Formats: sequence, structure tokens, C-alpha cells
Amino acid sequence: MSCSHCRTLLIKAKQGSLYQKITAEDAHWEHLNFCARTLKKEETWTQNTGHSEYCIVLLGGNFSVTSDKGNWQTVNGRADVFSGLPHALYLPAHTQFTLTAESELLDIAYSWVETDQQHEPLFVTPQAVQDMGIEFRGGDNASRQINSMLPPGSPCHRLVCVEVYTPSGNWSSFPAHKHDERKVDADGKLKEACLEEIYFYKTDKPQGFAIQHVYTEDRELDEIVEAHTNDVVLVPRGHHPVIAGHGYNVYYLNFLAGSDQSLAGSNDPDHEWVYGTWKTMDPRLPLVTIEMNK
Repeated sequence: MSCSHCRTLLIKAKQGSLYQKITAEDAHWEHLNFCARTLKKEETWTQNTGHSEYCIVLLGGNFSVTSDKGNWQTVNGRADVFSGLPHALYLPAHTQFTLTAESELLDIAYSWVETDQQHEPLFVTPQAVQDMGIEFRGGDNASRQINSMLPPGSPCHRLVCVEVYTPSGNWSSFPAHKHDERKVDADGKLKEACLEEIYFYKTDKPQGFAIQHVYTEDRELDEIVEAHTNDVVLVPRGHHPVIAGHGYNVYYLNFLAGSDQSLAGSNDPDHEWVYGTWKTMDPRLPLVTIEMNK
């Protein structure tokens, strides 16, 4: 995979039920496609995954899915991303399915990538997310919460999917890191993967925002964007730290795909010294828990 001709873009949310749609062609990269949409109660979305694997994440509401590979239904789906842990559904290639909204308003996001592999479907519940382990990363005002749906090592081909909660005023994805070239050490162990990455944002207040800096060490790419609810930031290469606007808790959903089903990355050497300096974890964490789903 080559990331050299990609560019970083802020994709603003659109009006209507299909409020985000980004194809790999739109993004000028190879793998990741992304959509976010709402459906009203009993509305359906029918699709064949074709030559792609899909991951569908419940942002708010409840849904059921019937398919030629199984049937699933969410129970105690969160009202919105700030009201509990997620459900997610992984569907392999060549799956015919129909998703039905089971709540007054359903909000979902999904990503898909082409694959030449065939895996089993995987339905991820809030309990499964809890069992995988809610991670609190960083410290002090770089503390954040990570919930994993398709972490590295998941039984799929390329997709990685996690969601991150950053409390008001905190830094996230920091110290800055990148994953835009594949590197292995002398023993063949993966040190860095070459990945395309999507940041899909929501904030806990409608006027909330996050600031994201995407840059390469030589500053050939050096872009700062302001992201609001339902906006997407495409990260084809470079370091990509985030700051939650003061007064606003920030959520972002990450989909990644590329050379490996991995999150292996390299730190910006200018900021590696920050590791080990933190004294405490932000006491506001966790921002969401499984108890909120009930």
C-alpha cells in the first residue's frame, strides 16, 4: 500500500438520513469506505457485502439484522454515544442482510474494505466490550477512555474498530503517533503498520468541537482542522493528535485498515519524553459504562 499520494480532509456532515458517505476513491486511498446514517422505526437497509467485510457500530437506538449467515438484535442499545457501551456487528464478504430500526430513531456508522478472505460473523455486545477491557490511556490532561469492538487480533481480515472518549479540555491520540509505513524489526516483529484511518466525531453538546492536527515530521503535510458532531477527519499519513474543546466531552469512532490488522505505530520523537511523566488518571473517567445501557 502506498500512502504517498493521499491527503487529509475534513468532511463536514451532510443534511439528510445518510449524513456521511466516503468511499476509498473519494479519500484518494486504497481501503477504507465509511457511512453514517439514521433510520426511523421499522425502516430497513438491505445490502450485500459483496467482496468486502463490514463493521456496523450502533451509535444510538436499537436494530435487528436478518441475513443468510445469521440473525442478531441489539438489547439495551445506548440512547447515544454518551449513554453507554456500543454494540457492533462484523459481517464477512458475500453476506446478504437486512437491518431494521427497532427504535424511534436509529443512528449507525459502518465501514467496509475489500477482502479476499472469508471469516465468520461476529456480534459484539456491550458485555463483550466490557469483557475485552475498557482501557484508560495516557494520564493527567491527556487521559482518555478506549472501547474496543474490533481490536488487533480480531477474527477478520483488515478492519480495526475502536471508539475513544476524551474529557473536556484533554488531549487525545497523544503523545503524537503515526502508522503510515510498514516496519519490522530484525526478528520480523511488526513495529509499524501502514494504515488509513477515519476519525468520526460526536460531542456531548451541539456547539462542541475538537481540534485535530495532522502532520508529518518534515511538515510536508501540516493541517489543523476543527471537527464538530458528525464530521469526519481522514488521516492517510502523519501524526494526528486531538484536543477536546474546553467544556465539551468529545467522542470519536476510529476505523483503520491497511497492511496489517494492527495498531502498531511510531511516536513523534519530539514528544516521546511525555511518557512516564503523568501523575494521575483523570478522575472524570470513565465517561461511559455498561451500567448506562440498562
